Amino acid sequence: MSSRLVGVGVGPGDPELVTVKGVNALRAADVVVVPVMDTGEQGRAEATVLHYVPVEKVVRVVFALNERTDRARREAAWDAAGDRVAALLRAHGSVAFATIGDPNVYSTFTYLAQTIAELVPGVAVETVPGITAMQDLAARSGAVLTEGTEPLTLVPVTAGAAVLKEALAGPGTVVAYKFGRQAAEVAEVLRETGRIGEAVWGSALGLPEESVRPAAELDGAPLPYLSTLIAPPRRDGGRGGKL
Repeated sequence: MSSRLVGVGVGPGDPELVTVKGVNALRAADVVVVPVMDTGEQGRAEATVLHYVPVEKVVRVVFALNERTDRARREAAWDAAGDRVAALLRAHGSVAFATIGDPNVYSTFTYLAQTIAELVPGVAVETVPGITAMQDLAARSGAVLTEGTEPLTLVPVTAGAAVLKEALAGPGTVVAYKFGRQAAEVAEVLRETGRIGEAVWGSALGLPEESVRPAAELDGAPLPYLSTLIAPPRRDGGRGGKL
């Protein structure tokens, strides 16, 4: 029987937002891997997983989650993580990898799956979708992500504020991920493009330290790294005006 690696999206942090299918996948796996930084603190994925599986079933694997500049260090960390998970697959056969949000949206699971496919021939790789931060923020803030024919653009601000500005100059709703460290630049771009009035941001969604506020209140102070922004377009056509 071939080994099986399942990427399970566990949502943005609120344990109640893990899907039934996600919980079943976590419980069915022999081992549940959670990514941690080399500094060792518990990550959001691990905290969520522990609501559903016993701690003895959880294995921490170090990833260079915060490494953006040193490619060699990042690649070495991915290789080491791949070796560790490959060994778990050979020993146990069924491994789940828990990732915040969705495993197919800016997830570490993407890189792990590519590595494992080379290390463990014949491995079956599957994913279980998870609720994303933009969906959760929309629900908590009342922001409507899309109407009618509007496009939806998702931008990681780690790509630079210029990429966000270009997206905001276009039509439809723009969602920005990972913008906390560049909050001042993001606020300026929102003002320049006339988008700040309807925009909202949020961090630590579903957790005790949750913050959901209008983007107009951004004062330039750094925010948590995993902050999310929703900037809807102006909707002046009334009900169904975007159809």
